[in-house]
Amino acid sequence: MRAEILPSYLQFLVLLLFRNSSGNAELEAVQDIEGAGSGYILYCPCMGRFGNQADHFLGVLAFAKGTARTLVIPPWIEYQIGRGGSEMVSFDSYFNASTVSEYHDAITMEYFFTELADKVWPVGRRISFCYVDRRGPESNSCNAKDGNPFGPFWSHFNVSFDASEMYGPLSYDVHHQYAGQQWSQKYPPSKFPVLAFTGAPASFPVQKDNVHLQKYLQFNQEWDSKAKDWINVHLAGGPFVGIHLRNGMDWGRACEHVNSTNQLFSSPQCLGYRNENGELSAELCMPSEKTILKQIKKAIKKVNAVSIFIASDNNHMLKTLQEKVPGVTVLKQENGSAHLDLAILTKSNFFIGNCVSSFTSFVKRYRDVEGLPSAFWGYPARRNEAKHTEL
Repeated sequence: MRAEILPSYLQFLVLLLFRNSSGNAELEAVQDIEGAGSGYILYCPCMGRFGNQADHFLGVLAFAKGTARTLVIPPWIEYQIGRGGSEMVSFDSYFNASTVSEYHDAITMEYFFTELADKVWPVGRRISFCYVDRRGPESNSCNAKDGNPFGPFWSHFNVSFDASEMYGPLSYDVHHQYAGQQWSQKYPPSKFPVLAFTGAPASFPVQKDNVHLQKYLQFNQEWDSKAKDWINVHLAGGPFVGIHLRNGMDWGRACEHVNSTNQLFSSPQCLGYRNENGELSAELCMPSEKTILKQIKKAIKKVNAVSIFIASDNNHMLKTLQEKVPGVTVLKQENGSAHLDLAILTKSNFFIGNCVSSFTSFVKRYRDVEGLPSAFWGYPARRNEAKHTEL
C-alpha cells in the first residue's frame, strides 16, 4: 500500500519511523506518551477580530469540556489599523484565566509551551488537525501555517507541524449525543496527547447552547478598574446610556447582503437562531439617524441618564447627538482602546447595540450575566418595515 493513500495519522507514524534511526523507532512512534493526562486542545483563533474570537472561545471551551481535555487558551490576535501583520496578546492581559478554570480545566498557551510542551508534545510529533485539507503549498495537508495570521500565530510559539490529520466527519458540537465519546475513541489522549486545530473547533456565531459560558469570560482586575476609573472621572454625574455604532465603509458593504440571507454575523442574538424573533433588515444592520435618535431618547428617559457613552468603528455621531439630544453629555474615550470601550459598555445603566455585530454580542452577553438591560437598534422592527428596505 502506498503511503499517500494511508490515513494521515498513519502517515505520521511512517514519517517517524523513517526519521528515527534507533532500533526502537517503531516502539517510540506508537507508545503512549507519558504525562499526557486527559490530553490538551490547542487552536489558532484565526477568524476575525476580538468579537469573533470571543464567540469561538466560548465554543472551544464547551468542546474541551465535552472531550474531557484541558483547554490551552490561546492569545488574542490583534490587528493594528494601518499596520500589516498581527500581534499576539496573552489571554490574561484582559481576562481572568482562573475564572475560565471554574468551568473546566484550562491553562494559558504561554504556560503550556514553557512548562509542558517538550514533554507531552515534543518536536517531531506535532500534528495539525483540520476538518478537510486546506488550500496551500502542500497537498493533502492542513497547511496550518500558510497565510496570516496562521503562520505568525504558530511561529510565535516556534511551532512547526510534522503531519496533518483530517478529522471529518467528526463534529465539534459536543452537545450532540456521543460526540465527545467519538473524539476520545478515535483520538485517545495516550496516542494523541494534543489536538492542535488549524482554526477554532467551534461555530460562529456562538452556538445557542454555549452563550451561557460568557460568565466564565470576565475582565481581569486591571481592566475592570480601568473602566471604573474612566467612568468615575468622566461619567460621575449620574446614570449613563452606552451605545455601539457600526457604520464604517466595510460594515456598509456587509449590510448590503441583508437582502440575500436570513442571518448575518451575530444576528441570531436578537432574531433567534431560526428567525423565530424576526427577520433581518437594513435598519437592523445599519440603523438610520432617525432610529438612533429615537431609541437613545427613549433609553435616557428609562434610566434618567445624564450622559451618553459612544463606541464606534467609524463615526461616533458626537456633533449630531450633542445638537439633537440636548441636556445630556455626549462622550467617547480618546485612546482608541476597543477593550476599554467594551469594559465601559458592560457597566452602562442601559446599552443599545448592533444586533449583527459580534462586538455588541460580547457586551450583550456580559450584561446578561449581570442582569443589566440592553436593546438593539431597529429591533423589534416596526410592522410596516419590510425586510428588503434599501440601505
